[in-house]
Amino acid sequence: MDMENGKCWQNSKKNSWRTTLLLAYQSLGVVYGDLSTSPLYVYRSTFAEDIHHSETNEEIFGVLSFVFWTLTLVPLFKYVFIVLRADDNGEGGTFALYSSICRHAKVSLLPNRQIADESLSTYKLEQSPDRKYNSKVKMLLEKYKFLHTALLILVLLGTCMVIGDGLLTPVISVFSAVSGLELSMPHNHHQYAVIPITCFILVCLFALQHYGTHRVGFFFAPIVLVWLICISALGLYNIIHWNPHVYQALSPYYMLKFFKKTKKQGWMSLGGILLCITGSEAMFADLGHFSYAAIQIAFTFLVYPALILAYMGQAAYLSKNHQADQISYYVSVPESLRWPMLAIAILASVVGSQAIISGTFSIINQSLSLGCFPRVKVVHTSDKIHGQIYIPEINWILMILCIAVTIGFRDIKHMGNASGLAVMAVMLVTTCLTSLVIILCWHKPPIISLVFLLFFGSIELLYFSASLVKFREGAWLPILLSLFLVTVMFVWHYATIKKYEYDLHNKVSLEWLLALGPTLGICRVPGIGLVFTDLTSGIPANFSRFVTNLPAFHRILVFVCVKSVPVPFVPPDERYLLGRVGPASLRAYRCIVRYGYRDVHQDVDSFESDLVKRLADFIHYDWRRPQTSIDRGNEDHPAASERSSGEHRLAVVGNMEFYRSLVFEVDENMQQESVLCGFQSVESIGDIIEMSAPKERRVRFAIEDPEDPTEAQMRQELEDLMAAQQSGAAFILGHSHVKAKQGSLVFKRFAMNFGYNFLRRNCRGPDVVLKVPPVSLLEVGMVYVV
Repeated sequence: MDMENGKCWQNSKKNSWRTTLLLAYQSLGVVYGDLSTSPLYVYRSTFAEDIHHSETNEEIFGVLSFVFWTLTLVPLFKYVFIVLRADDNGEGGTFALYSSICRHAKVSLLPNRQIADESLSTYKLEQSPDRKYNSKVKMLLEKYKFLHTALLILVLLGTCMVIGDGLLTPVISVFSAVSGLELSMPHNHHQYAVIPITCFILVCLFALQHYGTHRVGFFFAPIVLVWLICISALGLYNIIHWNPHVYQALSPYYMLKFFKKTKKQGWMSLGGILLCITGSEAMFADLGHFSYAAIQIAFTFLVYPALILAYMGQAAYLSKNHQADQISYYVSVPESLRWPMLAIAILASVVGSQAIISGTFSIINQSLSLGCFPRVKVVHTSDKIHGQIYIPEINWILMILCIAVTIGFRDIKHMGNASGLAVMAVMLVTTCLTSLVIILCWHKPPIISLVFLLFFGSIELLYFSASLVKFREGAWLPILLSLFLVTVMFVWHYATIKKYEYDLHNKVSLEWLLALGPTLGICRVPGIGLVFTDLTSGIPANFSRFVTNLPAFHRILVFVCVKSVPVPFVPPDERYLLGRVGPASLRAYRCIVRYGYRDVHQDVDSFESDLVKRLADFIHYDWRRPQTSIDRGNEDHPAASERSSGEHRLAVVGNMEFYRSLVFEVDENMQQESVLCGFQSVESIGDIIEMSAPKERRVRFAIEDPEDPTEAQMRQELEDLMAAQQSGAAFILGHSHVKAKQGSLVFKRFAMNFGYNFLRRNCRGPDVVLKVPPVSLLEVGMVYVV
């Protein structure tokens, strides 16, 4: 028996390794496309203007030493061994770090938070072994609200720089690959060919985005693998053929000699050297598609050695060939191999560009889900592969900007300066956020976080300063773009928060809803009315305005709150939080739908049918749950007197079917899978709505007597729900206009009255985002004075 168990364990271990190696192979095409093409432009960008290749070789050996140690310290040590461990339920990226920090400290600016969200299985909190290490930093962050805003702006800045990288990486990658034509064409001809060919490839690349990455994705990994094998083999050939002693330049001593000779010009040339790590952030951003072990294996054993050999081979060739006007990758390629290498380089640059474009779509979708980006249309291009999305507006804007940058800059120097600054800004943001994760989430002493911040932050600041001095030579582009995007995103998020606060302070009491009836001329019409609101309790003001102007509402009334939770995914069985609004006879319910920042939102048809099914399950549960003494005291059981005017408990309703003949048990000590009860709704104070922690209880559903009045009322409520579904559903949404209060600051008045309203009018409406058919849409105009 032990031998059989041993064999099973060995087989599972082999399968695990096979899966990991397969993921490592697949990650080549998605994660490392950008990083692997960096040898095309690093040396050329470095020697573009500030320093020149000389007979002493001190410059080329110094640059090689910088490249080697930069690749070793930043991608290998920082990302592979440290940052990749700061995942959020297996997800990586800027928002993953921010999400982890928000769960471990109360620094989130997201509205409608609930304690019930902490019961999600993906809402992991690590218990602190020693609270004294992180209490001061945590208390400081939680105490001052301006630190919450500063943290959000830092995250938005990193996000905007990623978007800027998504603009610049396709340009510099494709342009560098196509520039190999200059060695095969006369000088007066190639300058008229490189730009048009680059623009043509970029147009084709963006035009194919709507098909989705999955349709051509299986080509990506082989292309990058072939490219890595070629550059490593070519590098090894150049080392052996031209300078076998080039390995000596890996010593840090050559960095000192480099600075000693070049002084200020050498420091300014660091803006070109840093391009050797462009694309490193993709290892962390794309972590959710693969695994930590797969990305670690692919980089450590394949990508890293191939890149080092490629850079050493170039340096070996240049150390024996001092043509200062021919510092490019293709001069080190034997003439008989230039055309094949040119073709492979163009394909590899397209793969790297595709990866960063997909990453840009992904991070904009995450910003959208957290209320930090104007509403845009998100198209899911694959039913099988999660996260494959396409955003038409962003795609065409990026294409136009890429072509404009290609035509405007026209040389690798300006493109490199712009791309380098964007890359280092993203890395600096990641370093700052990871240092907070080390304290707040990993519960390490602050000195460890400080050492991490100072060591890697100083390296990145050195490179960032070298890029910043090139402001007038291309670095202005990512700065200008990020400032514009940060302003847009912050104005949108600020207005969203202010609208929520307005709704919170102007919500209508439940007594007002209970008082509505035939005596006031209010009638109930057939169908289901879905009232969308950001509130998790109370009656929204847009519904009272709707009833005031149109004295009727639907037989079944559901107040729907679609909210984001600071987790990457919410399991489908834990997504719906349902409860009653008022007594059972009112047929009014509250539905809170929770999504993570990487979740795919349902379309209207599936949402409507799913909601009715969940409501039916909830009605079964609510009528059949025992009426405890607490329930009697609160009078919130459906079978109790309908004098209750408060909101009832909310239950997590999963995918489990209910059968009348089934005895059903739900133990709340177990993992939440279907119906969990015990969350008490509490009226909100301020902008945080809380719910008490669940009480442990054991719920049993059993066959009831058909003559029991409780069973008759339950059947009647279910029949009303089914009849309303047959009549159709209406989606009631607010159509908002925001105005700043009188006496507000000039900046606030301009941001609200002009900026936000301009964005609202020219972006997708909530009905388009929710894919609501026009025939089922009812919009209620609301003016928000904030």
